[in-house]
Amino acid sequence: MIHAESELGANGKENSFKSDFLNRMHPSHQIQKLFDYVPGTSFFMKDEQSRMVSVSQSIVDRFGCEHEDEVIGRDDYDFFPAHIADSFVRDDQQVIRTGEPMIDRVEIWYTEQRLLDWFVTTKLPVNDKQGSVIGIMGVIRSYEGHRKTALPYSQISGVVEHIRENHRGRITVVELAQRANLSTRQLHRKFMDVFGMSVQDFLMKTRMQAACDELIHANTSIIDIADQLGFCDQSAFTQQFRKHIGVTPSRFRRQHRLS
Repeated sequence: MIHAESELGANGKENSFKSDFLNRMHPSHQIQKLFDYVPGTSFFMKDEQSRMVSVSQSIVDRFGCEHEDEVIGRDDYDFFPAHIADSFVRDDQQVIRTGEPMIDRVEIWYTEQRLLDWFVTTKLPVNDKQGSVIGIMGVIRSYEGHRKTALPYSQISGVVEHIRENHRGRITVVELAQRANLSTRQLHRKFMDVFGMSVQDFLMKTRMQAACDELIHANTSIIDIADQLGFCDQSAFTQQFRKHIGVTPSRFRRQHRLS
């Protein structure tokens, strides 16, 4: 929520002018409406329990609702599979706990059409008048729009597409670097610049989301999923799955087949 307080000092007159204007504003979140006219960008605000306080119309539409009132007070678990909502809420709570913003976090998951859906999220803490964190606010941008502003992307676009199309096989970083005509160190730097993660993490995250999709929607055995995703054995797959998702593949499948 927007609120204003008079700030004294060298800029006292200027800050008083700002405060006076903001105090005249209607308490509804008028600024969020601006995002309805920014293509590919959505706004949201949540309380300290990650419940929706305010969202732009694009999020209302994405959730299959007609009015914002249908979203307010609900959380990500009402709209996303639990393993996806877990990730969103975990990030929310990190911002609330630390008071530190989370900038340009690249999120990746599979849609029901089995296509990768990517977006970029920025989350900032929301403070009350005493300075305590009472929630978060943020924006979600389409990844396609974001990447156009990331100049290093052009040098690794072929690598990204190769990972997206071939993540079910064995891929090495050396092979990816050769594809981009870069050294492995340069490739790492480019991925950090664009995605905020290493090429290894990008590949692993892509595989983990593919694994989640397979475990929920198919009857493929876990050992076959491990083999299809390029792991040397089921043990290595289970170790990485537990690290990134928080549970073993078999437990994940049981939980989400019953839910």
